[in-house]
Amino acid sequence: MSPKKKLRSKALQYTYDRLIGDDPMRQEEYEEALVSADVAQKIYDLRTTAGLSQRELAKRVGTSASAICRLEDADYEGHSLAMLRRIAAALDSSVEIRFVPGKGPSAVNRKTKSPAARTRKKA
Repeated sequence: MSPKKKLRSKALQYTYDRLIGDDPMRQEEYEEALVSADVAQKIYDLRTTAGLSQRELAKRVGTSASAICRLEDADYEGHSLAMLRRIAAALDSSVEIRFVPGKGPSAVNRKTKSPAARTRKKA
């Protein structure tokens, strides 16, 4: 069993325990959602720090404002490395990827199948 997640407030802890608890699949989905939200927040922070609107960033990147809006949505899971590089270049930044042992969805339960594998039907 994975160690119990500790959150900052009693209300958040109660909600986490009640909705996610010790269920490895829910823990994995929660961790994946945190990663998606973090990427979206970083894009938003870079854009606003640069003083750009979504439309202005889209023009620099060569995409649409709606694409930038999607990328800044915490629920969006389609961030591609190529698009992140284009955004970083447009904002005079670079993309850095790190693999950290013991963190992330795979550390929740190494025996748990990926979300894609869980949804595949057996042939």
